[in-house]
Amino acid sequence: MRRIDPREAHIKPLPTPDADSQDYWDALKEGRLLLQHCRACGHKQVYQQALCRQCGAEELVHEQASGRGKVHSFSVVHRAPGPAFKQDTPYAVLLVELEEGPRMISSLAGADPMSVDFGNAVELVCERLEDGTVLPRFRLAHA
Repeated sequence: MRRIDPREAHIKPLPTPDADSQDYWDALKEGRLLLQHCRACGHKQVYQQALCRQCGAEELVHEQASGRGKVHSFSVVHRAPGPAFKQDTPYAVLLVELEEGPRMISSLAGADPMSVDFGNAVELVCERLEDGTVLPRFRLAHA
C-alpha cells in the first residue's frame, strides 16, 4: 500500500484511466455514461474491465446508459476521511441502481445531503474538474 505524503494529503485522488476504462472516461467528457454489455450472457456492468464479471467472457461492448436510476442506499458523511475532503462535508455517498440494472457508487450533486432518501429518483450529472477530469455524480430528479 502506497503511503500518502503528508504534503499531498489535501489533494483529492483522481481516477487513472487504463486500457479497459478509457472509453468510459472519454464518454463522461461528452456527458454520456457507458455500461459494458456481455454478448455471451447479457450481463451489464458499470465499472469497466476486460472480462464479464458474470461469465468471464471477453465479449464486452459499450452501450450508452440512460443516466437515470434510484438511490438504493446512501450514507451522509459528516467527518471527512482526510484533509482533501474537509471542505465538502457534509456530503452524501450514493449507491445508485441504474435503470439498466447495475449499481454504481457516486455522490449527490446540487442538493442538501440531508434531503436524500431511499428510492429517490436521480439523474446523471457529469462534473468537470479544473484539470479536465469528469466525474459521474447524481442529482435528485424532478418528476
